[in-house]
Amino acid sequence: MRLRVTQLRLEADDVVSVVLRSTTGDALPAWEPGAHVAVTLPSGLVRQYSLCGDPDDRYSYTIAVLLVGDGRGGSREIHERVRIGEVLEVGEPRNNFSLADAPRYLFLAGGVGITPILAMVESILRQSDPRPWRMIYGGRSRSAMAFLGRLHALDGVDVVAQDEAGLPDIPGALAASAPGTAVYCCGPPAMLAAVEAACERHPELTLHLERFTAAGGEPVARDDDGAFDVELARSGVTVTVPADKSVLDAVLEVNPDVAFSCAAGFCGTCETKVLSGAVDHRDDLLSADEQQTNATMMICVSRSRGGSKLTLDL
Repeated sequence: MRLRVTQLRLEADDVVSVVLRSTTGDALPAWEPGAHVAVTLPSGLVRQYSLCGDPDDRYSYTIAVLLVGDGRGGSREIHERVRIGEVLEVGEPRNNFSLADAPRYLFLAGGVGITPILAMVESILRQSDPRPWRMIYGGRSRSAMAFLGRLHALDGVDVVAQDEAGLPDIPGALAASAPGTAVYCCGPPAMLAAVEAACERHPELTLHLERFTAAGGEPVARDDDGAFDVELARSGVTVTVPADKSVLDAVLEVNPDVAFSCAAGFCGTCETKVLSGAVDHRDDLLSADEQQTNATMMICVSRSRGGSKLTLDL
């Protein structure tokens, strides 16, 4: 889709929200809380952002972007280059973090991880019979925490600014949750790791995570990795993928227009149809059943199983 930037607003220190509307005034595809969209920036970079507006508003999408000083340039481009009136290519919403039906919810948000969590809470409040919920929202300081105005009017939100009260009491919040509670967490890696570790002591709770980075950080080569060939069916070109290089890197050398974003197996931008061959799936996105079918692969991290040739729909 070609969507126009109609609003830019500073929501907190280094966090800007972006409102996008169709250039033709058409309604946009529907979405549910937890969904994200792929945004192609003017430079050609593709980045994934959670939708955090009103799902009932079919004519606009809202995303929020944290300026990452040591990132790879996507957030800086939005903060420093993108302006009102600019037209961006935006993919249709995808949801790998959907809100499941549960008797009660505990929401844990850290920093800009508030974006999908806020949409979830507001959707619960719009229900005719809202389920019980509680939210803990942590950040470095109040000035760095986005959407506090929208949260201020909600009962059940604990705002924990680290410079005022230290880190949120995650173990305590989990211990106080009744069996059957669905725990939804989105935030930086350290927070996710702490929540995962604490939830191991509470099998009666169901944990759902949204990651900003892959679980293991940057892809790591394995000792048994070897070279293999990849045929690009559309062009007929075959490339060799060395042991120390990803399929994505090898493909980019002959097809620089292939879309990718995280390069770590969790965003889905580089998902590619597999026409033949066995895949060693190493992503954090596909379910076990989806990996078993070998229908698609994340070419940024996944490889050939056993060194066999892969044929991709590229």
